Amino acid sequence: MASPSSIQLSVIIVNYNVRHFLEQALRAVQKASENLRVEVFVVDNNSVDDSLEMLSSLFPNIKLIANQENVGFSKANNQAIQKATGKYILLLNPDTVVEEDTFEKCLSFMDSHPKVGGLGVKMIDGSGKFLPESKRGFPSPFVAFCKTFALSKLFPKSKLFNHYHLGYLDKNENHPVEILSGAFMWIRKSVLDKIGALDEQFFMYGEDIDLSYRILQAGYKNYYLADTTIIHYKGESTKKGSLNYVKVFYNAMIIFAKKHFQGEKAKLFVAMLKAAIYFRAGLTLFNNLLKKLYLPILETLAIYGGLILIKDFWATYHFKDPDYYNESFLYFNAPLYTLIWVAGIYFTGAYQNVGKLRLLFRGIFISSITLAAVYGFLDLEYRSSRAIIVLGAFWTLLSTISIRMVLHFIRFRNFNLGRDKNNRLIIIGKEQESQRVMGLLQKAQVHKNFIGTVAPDKSEDSSSFLSHLSQLDEVVRIYDIEEIIFCSKDIPAQEIIHWMSVLGPKLTYRIVAEESWSIIGSQSKNRGGELYTIDLQFNISDPLTKRNKRWLDFIFSLIIFISLPVHLLFVKRKTGLISNAFLCLIGKKSWVAYHPSSSNPLALPKIKMGILNPLDGVAVKQLVNEETINRLNLLYAKDYEPTKDLEIIWRAYSELGRKEKAEKV
Repeated sequence: MASPSSIQLSVIIVNYNVRHFLEQALRAVQKASENLRVEVFVVDNNSVDDSLEMLSSLFPNIKLIANQENVGFSKANNQAIQKATGKYILLLNPDTVVEEDTFEKCLSFMDSHPKVGGLGVKMIDGSGKFLPESKRGFPSPFVAFCKTFALSKLFPKSKLFNHYHLGYLDKNENHPVEILSGAFMWIRKSVLDKIGALDEQFFMYGEDIDLSYRILQAGYKNYYLADTTIIHYKGESTKKGSLNYVKVFYNAMIIFAKKHFQGEKAKLFVAMLKAAIYFRAGLTLFNNLLKKLYLPILETLAIYGGLILIKDFWATYHFKDPDYYNESFLYFNAPLYTLIWVAGIYFTGAYQNVGKLRLLFRGIFISSITLAAVYGFLDLEYRSSRAIIVLGAFWTLLSTISIRMVLHFIRFRNFNLGRDKNNRLIIIGKEQESQRVMGLLQKAQVHKNFIGTVAPDKSEDSSSFLSHLSQLDEVVRIYDIEEIIFCSKDIPAQEIIHWMSVLGPKLTYRIVAEESWSIIGSQSKNRGGELYTIDLQFNISDPLTKRNKRWLDFIFSLIIFISLPVHLLFVKRKTGLISNAFLCLIGKKSWVAYHPSSSNPLALPKIKMGILNPLDGVAVKQLVNEETINRLNLLYAKDYEPTKDLEIIWRAYSELGRKEKAEKV
């Protein structure tokens, strides 16, 4: 075993609730470290998934620092930097995949360039697109202005307007740069000893800019190395479409400005950044609202306009009088009818699940019945005609389906609205690993149009494969492939990254690491990664399902209070029933939740603590153990429907007054 003084590289990864991505990152780090003397630190910021359990079982040799709270990115890295003994320090994000020779290339470059203090590498996202933040310039007031007001996007190759991402420099060549990305920051330990570690004023964002700037101030250079490429999924914490991101990012820039600028320049920069916060926050809020409201607005206008046309048609052709209806129809009846239909569509979840036409049908049917009931209570002067309600319901159905079909076609160039999309999928790997991946897809209940397997090299029996990896572009073109899963056990990360870059972002790429149960990928640099795993497909995570579960708890609690004397005759613990009903009514508990478990190996979605659980009312309990409990909890989360709660309540009705605390899983 190498002595501490001989360690060449200390890899530091800060983790916060990205267990599956962390596993893949560490497996890639292991492969990249095979010919080097490397120590690996993972600092966990109080994750609530099963990251710690995964680390202890799969990576017992890493040096773990488990914090009891989320101390932020800077402080967490500093905790490991203090313990690191390597000649170089690598700050690495958990949502990355490095190539097998990334560390060797970086080490060689740094050893031969003693004036370079920090090094970054070429990064691509999960769709194979180059990430411009791989190379960045110093955010002076003018540079920050150009980024804030999107001039850098309008002129991506301009030296004047896109200095932030150095768009005028060739991404495929090595260059000195000003700012390194915190996703991959290779730094000399001796430089850190001289300038100090990360500034803990920066909780998240900005710390990489500050550290890069201090490296330059100390007389060293920062470099962008295009000789090696890594995947950066842009992990779960990077939600660029959120107001919180805008606030945290620009506040970090304000901290930086106050720290490094003086006098009027500092005041100008801070004032501009504060203006940018309001501007970008307003823009983000507007974009988020537009994404949520554009479809309801379109359908509201279509329904209202259709009702006016129906009114004119019915007045002319049925009553033979174009002026038969009062003007009140325009400002009372039509808006009221439209509101009720749109509300019905909303409350059945048809705006959250645009492609599920059954929800649309259900919403329009329920709201039409509601409207017919409301119609009977209106004053005579506002009762237009039942025929208009009937015709309006048909028009609402026709117009909403048409709008959704058109929007779907514009986006996907097909009319398969309402049908589950089964992407044409190929797996790249040897036969044994490919079969394992197919088993994972089946367990995760991921339905794909599996075309076949591509062999990683020509040594494989060609009769069992579509082709060899060298012909992947032809396979994709011939079979019109939409999704590729790479088995990293059989294919080097360098090859995976090469093909992702060559084939481009039109395809969906996923990677499964050796012995992993997770198949990971991402199609956007601004979204958290996506994965297939046996714990992924949870009905209980669906927003509509969660809302229905809450409604069930609320309504059942009301029923308990309304008919309390009856229930007190059959429930064992009387006071417990009243207490539980009140807690479920106000949303502190749920009538049914997971069975208490000492572990959560499948990282089930968080739900409220429950009174009952899936094991209640089961007649045979002799074979119940921890594995059985975990499996029942998994099935409950995966296949959840509100009727499942009713079934469990019926089975264990007498236990509704139970006082034991059920743990959150």
